[in-house]
Amino acid sequence: MASISNIFIDQGADFTTTLTINDATGSALDLTSYTAIAQIRKSPSSSTSVSFATAFVSPRSTGQITITLTDTQTTALEAGRYNYDVLITSGTGVKTRVVEGNATVNPSVSR
Repeated sequence: MASISNIFIDQGADFTTTLTINDATGSALDLTSYTAIAQIRKSPSSSTSVSFATAFVSPRSTGQITITLTDTQTTALEAGRYNYDVLITSGTGVKTRVVEGNATVNPSVSR
């Protein structure tokens, strides 16, 4: 089961956060040979999404993944509540949703 981590995104600003993925024993998961994708959608059934850029923190044995949206991407998001998740794929093709939660996009005043 994925861990729950709610995030807050400021509309019109760059967004980045680093997530730590742990294995069943609570130790940092070694993400060597893994790939990752992360998306945000207005609802889980929405046909449109925005993809986060994903990057593994070096060394990969720390279990950390950084997800990022540019200011252009956050400007295009309407203020409000969204859903997001992070899916990792092992070198052998096993897919695991590791983090999920609500993403609140806070409206921008400065333009």
